[in-house]
Amino acid sequence: MTYRNKTLEGKVAAVTGGASGIGLASTKGMLEAGARVVVIDRDEAALATLIEEYGDRVTPLLMDLLDPESCASMMPQILSQTAHLDIFHANAGLYVGGDLVDVSSETIDQMLNLNVNVVMKNIHDVLPHMIERATGDIIVTSSLAGHYPTPWEPVYASSKWAIHCFVQVVRRQVFKHGIRVGSISPGPVVTNLVFGWPEEKLKEAIDSGSLIKPQEFAETLMFMLSRPRNVTIRDVVLMPTNYDL
Repeated sequence: MTYRNKTLEGKVAAVTGGASGIGLASTKGMLEAGARVVVIDRDEAALATLIEEYGDRVTPLLMDLLDPESCASMMPQILSQTAHLDIFHANAGLYVGGDLVDVSSETIDQMLNLNVNVVMKNIHDVLPHMIERATGDIIVTSSLAGHYPTPWEPVYASSKWAIHCFVQVVRRQVFKHGIRVGSISPGPVVTNLVFGWPEEKLKEAIDSGSLIKPQEFAETLMFMLSRPRNVTIRDVVLMPTNYDL
């Protein structure tokens, strides 16, 4: 994946959960397109690896977004190290599947906090800066589970349904400020998240080639970001051709 035309030259982006999986693919795609990227992650070793590869074009923010004080410091920390923020990719998330009766209350709280509350709080904190500048792009990692009541994902799917609604409503509130808001809803992606699937579903997906790669998500993100400013790609459902719910 190489963007030789430097579509994002001079832009500053930030990606939560940007040091692995979909977030890492997004980070690398925007770096290759010429952006400087603030990578927000709690994995210090993974952040160090990115710095080794890309140098000062990566600004690492070691942060646990589930900690309220740390989460609230995200935007001030971004602006303390960059002149502005053009693109925000709200990507960090948690997956737990299985029967609801087998999921602990603590796990439910943690998943909903990261998948819903943190996304809303991060975007809430990013918006004033983008409104002041009258421009910006916000992309949210959603899921195919946000469009279909997946039987083995009662809490995860519910969190993504909430985010699907949130993206549509916020877009309507802020487009008048020159801000584009959209989401990408991938089907199963080859990341650590799918390894929380029921064993038989994971085996079925692997055997049938029904998984997509994080790079394919990044290609979609780059397509959205490279549209003329009068065009918003609000919702993209990205799924493997062989995948059948």
